[in-house]
This record gives sequence, structure tokens and C-alpha cells, in this order.
Amino acid sequence: MAKKSVDLDQLSINTIRLLSVDAVQKANSGHPGLPLGAAPMAYVLWSRFLRFNPKDPHWPDRDRFVLSAGHGSALLYSLLHLYGYDLPLKEIKNFRQLHSMTPGHPESNLTPGVEVTTGPLGQGFANGVGMAMAEAFLGATYNRDDHTVMDHYTYSIVSDGDLMEGIASEAASLAGHLKLGKLIYLYDDNLISLDGPTNLAFTEDRMARFDAYGWHTQHVADGNDLDAIENAIKLAQAEKERPSIIAVRTIIGYGSPQEGTSKVHGSPLGEENVRKTKEFFGWDPDKTFVIPDEVKDHLLEAGKRGAELQADWKQRFDAYKGDFSKEAEQFSLSFKGKFPEGWDKDLPKFAPADGPLATRQASGKALEALKKKVPYLFGGSADLASSNDMPTKGDVSFQPGHYENSNIWFGVREHAMGAALNGMAQHGGVHPYGGTFLNFSDYMRGAIRLTALAESSATFVFTHDSIGLGEDGPTHQPVEQFVSLRTIPNIIVLRPADANETVEAWRVAMLQPKTPVVLILSRQKLPVLDQEKYGSARGLEKGAYILSECEGIPEIILIGTGSEVSLILEAQAELKKQGIRARVVSMPSWELFEQQDIAYHHQVLPPTIRKRLAVEIGSPIGWHKYVTDEGTTISMNRFGLSGPGEEVMKYFGFTVENVVKKAKSVLKGEPEGIEKKEVLS
Repeated sequence: MAKKSVDLDQLSINTIRLLSVDAVQKANSGHPGLPLGAAPMAYVLWSRFLRFNPKDPHWPDRDRFVLSAGHGSALLYSLLHLYGYDLPLKEIKNFRQLHSMTPGHPESNLTPGVEVTTGPLGQGFANGVGMAMAEAFLGATYNRDDHTVMDHYTYSIVSDGDLMEGIASEAASLAGHLKLGKLIYLYDDNLISLDGPTNLAFTEDRMARFDAYGWHTQHVADGNDLDAIENAIKLAQAEKERPSIIAVRTIIGYGSPQEGTSKVHGSPLGEENVRKTKEFFGWDPDKTFVIPDEVKDHLLEAGKRGAELQADWKQRFDAYKGDFSKEAEQFSLSFKGKFPEGWDKDLPKFAPADGPLATRQASGKALEALKKKVPYLFGGSADLASSNDMPTKGDVSFQPGHYENSNIWFGVREHAMGAALNGMAQHGGVHPYGGTFLNFSDYMRGAIRLTALAESSATFVFTHDSIGLGEDGPTHQPVEQFVSLRTIPNIIVLRPADANETVEAWRVAMLQPKTPVVLILSRQKLPVLDQEKYGSARGLEKGAYILSECEGIPEIILIGTGSEVSLILEAQAELKKQGIRARVVSMPSWELFEQQDIAYHHQVLPPTIRKRLAVEIGSPIGWHKYVTDEGTTISMNRFGLSGPGEEVMKYFGFTVENVVKKAKSVLKGEPEGIEKKEVLS
């Protein structure tokens, strides 16, 4: 390996490389291969193209940069520090250590300048698509002939692993269809993955695949050729109607003794190899975390230019505000995560006289009302809008040439939809939502988890929530999904009991600034509960509330969620006829209930009343906390069956007769004494 001539560009690139290598080596943990190979493309992008102001990482019209290959986080942290973000050198030295600002994979809520939380491969790729969708929608919504307030690019560095993941294919297909011309990805094409050469498993023509998706594709033969990288990005910017991907042939671990091998992918180089790597680049092998003064000054120039660009944007936005005050106010509110005054005053209200209504239908009516008041509610369904009751009336979908429309056709791409929603939320300016069947939440679980980790505000709408959907059978009937979603930290799961609780669920979802919300809704019609007779649906905001009280001290507490609440109300009435006092608690959200104080817990579920029965058409796991050791559940411990919904529900014991029978057995101290064919719990 011959030494390269060093100019300021090269010195800057080598600083980025070796700062990353030193961080990984000091931590004795991390991925040095990507920073060594990809530093030149990152340098060209950040120094010559990326529009950003490190003093204001939240400038609305900044370019977005996503490191989808989040394992190469040391590269991103080096860039953020060197380009002037509030990430001190001590944090680079504290890479991957407890409570540092430089965790093993980038976390957007932790490190200034990190746009999205990445690491699980493919997620950042799809996040970037969501960001580009948000930019296109906001530009079409707010820009005017003489005023441009939203006009920026979304860039990403993606890896072989990203392109192998199915979510990337889903997202790339959608981006190509939507003709997202301001989406530009740099593909770190180094022919190596963690276990070895990519030719062991990944031999397709990647760029031909992206050609077929409708992307603009290019190749750069040498990842160290700065001019070639620059020219490719310029050509990508000139392409207005296709997203772009540039395959940049790099050498993983470039300059190290292990370059071009999988050994340099996910392990520190080792002290001796670090020395040899520094010698290759002409650096003093005895010094660490070196940043030459001329490099420091040079790299800070990009941020200074960005500050000037933001100042110019601010002047243009002030002029826009003068001509379009209403739009400017809406723009500002949207990026603050706030809503127009009176945003919830026209939400629908329902009465028993309106007749039974599926909670998915009530959700659709609530969403239609919200979108009239909050124009930046932006979302849609994974090809199930009619089944999810997503609004479509009077609004052409978000399509090329119609980016101003807020209803999105995601197609049958659940995983990409979930990650795109996360990207939209992180972009800002929109309040994203997306819908599919609850059973298919499994396809998008990785994206939901990252949305929660990133403290993003997105609403996931899942309908067809139980065996009650009937004839479609167990392939489509969720059983374990309630508890699966509830186990994700920083998430609120809401399973409303009727139309009015569903409206309140949307109100709660809109008001969560850093927590994704999952709405779980029925396919089948449910009675509208009489709020004159029972507790107000506003009780939903506390997670659980006394819906119907008995006369005197309850002997047993019946707890239900969703469609089972009306069932236990009927059971309460039957128990009353038999002289048994039962309290009915609607518990649409464990998470919101846990946020309440102990006094409220004891008010709803008094510790002196330990005879309890929870009824939910899902896994019983987790309910023991609420039913105590003297109670039990009517639930599901197996997959469902195909057949008319009412018959399936009856077969599995979700009937008034069975709830009464089980409640009486709990009171007798023998809660498990029910025939297994009637109740599989």
C-alpha cells in the first residue's frame, strides 16, 4: 500500500477516518471498516452539498442526512463533532460508554444532529423515504410562485446489508413510484458483509434492481475519487423525477492491514493495526484523537455557510408570513408539534340511538374530522384504506404531481410504511399515521420499536383486532399481538370499547409529543355505550376507569377492553339478577393506567377486592398483575378458527353465559373450573 499525497481535502478525510478509528479502539468495540472506506463520500457530501446549521439542528428547511448503515456510527459522530455540532471531543472519546452521547448506534433523541435512530439494517433507508415524502408534501402545501419555504434534499449512506433487507425493497419501490427526486442515497458498495464476501449471498445486479424500481442509478468506480463522487451527486440533484442511488465502490477498512476483509467490519483494529493504519496515512502512530487546526477551520466553514443559508431562509419566511399569514402560522405550528386552536372541537359524538358501530368506523369518522382541522395529518393505509376506514373522500391521494394531497397509498408494504411514518415524524411538519390489520403489525414491529426508541410521535391504526373478524380465519385473527405491542417500552396501546372511546383515543394519540400510539380497533359493530348511564368515555385518558358501578361494595371486578367491554356489561346485569355485585372497569390502555398515581389505581381496582375477571380476546400474558392471584381471565391460548364471527366467539367462550359462569367460579375460589372446550384460558 503506497502512501497518498496529502492536501487539505485528504487531510480532512483522514482526520474523519482516524478520529473514528481512535473512538472504536478506545472503546474496544465498534465498526471501523465503514468509516475508513466511506469517509471520502461523507466528506464530499458534508463539505460540498449538505445544507445544515450546526447551531440550529432543527432548522426546518435543512437537508436531512441519514446514516442507514448505523453500525458505522463512529463516522457520524466524527462528522458531527468536526462540522461544529454540540458534540464535544470528550463524547467521541466516550464512544459506546454508559450514558455517553455517542451510543453504539445513532439515537436521534440523544445526539444533536442525528436525524433518525438507525442500526437495524434497512430501517434508515425507509426512514429517508418517509422524510422525502414529508418534504414533498410540505413543499406542495406551502410553497408559492414567489415564495419557497420548503425545498431540501434527503441524503443517506446505505450499505449492502441495508439493500439485502426486505424493508429496503418495499421502500425503494414506493419511492420510485412516487418519483421522489430529492432523495439521494450513497451506496457503500464494498463487497463485504459481516460474515464474509457478499458474493456468498448477494450477487444480483443491484443497480438493475433500482432501475426497475424507477430510480436514477450511477456507479463511481473509486470511492477515493472525490471529483467523481461530486459529479455523481450533481447529476443526482439534476434528476428531478427519480430518486437516486449512487453505487460507490469502496474498500472496507481502507488503509488498515485488514482492508477488504470482513475482519474489519465489526471489531476494533487492535493497537498494532491502528499504528500501521496511521502510518499508512502519514500520521503519528503515538498520538490519538488528533484534529489538525487547518482541518478544524476548514470543516467548520460548511456550517457557517449553512447559518447564512438559514438566515436567508428566515428572511424569505418572514416575507412569506407577510403575504400568507395563515399558511405561515400553520407551518410554524406543525414544526412545533402543535395544532390549530379548536382542532378537536368538531370531533364526532355518538349516542346509543345511532346504532352499533365498529370502532374502525368511528376511527374513520374521527380522522375525517381531524384532517379538516389539522391539514398536516399525513398518512394512509397499506392497501386497506376501505377496510381500515381511512379517509379518501374528496382528496386525491399523494401522488406525483399531487404532492399536496395528504392521503397516502402505501401499497402492501407494512414494514416500509411503519419506518416511513417514523421518518416523517422525525422530519417534522407533519403528524403521520398509518393503518393495516392488527395481525400484520408483526410485519412492521421493527419499525414500531424504533419509533418508540426514537421518541417519535406517530399513530399506528390497527383494525380487525380479534377472532371476531370471523371467516378469514386464524391466519388473519390476531391472538398474541395485544401483549406483543404492550411489551414495547415508550408506547401507548389503546383498545377502545365503543365509538366514543375511539374518538377519545384519537384525542390522546394527537397529544403525545414523544410517544407513538397504537389504536386497536374492531371489524365488527359494537353498541355505543350510554354515557348518561355509564362513565364518560373521557375516562380513557387515564387508561382504565369505572364504567359501571354496582350497588354497594363490589364482590368481583370485571375488567374488559375493546369489544369485550359491552360483553361484561351484559354479564354484570345478569350477575345482578343473581344477587352478585360486580363492578365493570373499561381498561383500554395499560400504559396510561400505569401513569396514574396509586390513589387512582386503588380507586379503580381496590386492593381489598381481589376477586377479578379480565375478559380480552387475546393472550392472557400480563393480565395477572391486574386480576391478582384470586382472579383469572377469559382469553386465548391458541389460534382462532374460520367461521362466522359470532359463532367463533361463542365457541371460545366469549359469551354472557360463560362470563357469568367464570365470575361465579372466581367467587367460589375455583377460577379454573371451566371446561376447556368452552374457555381456552
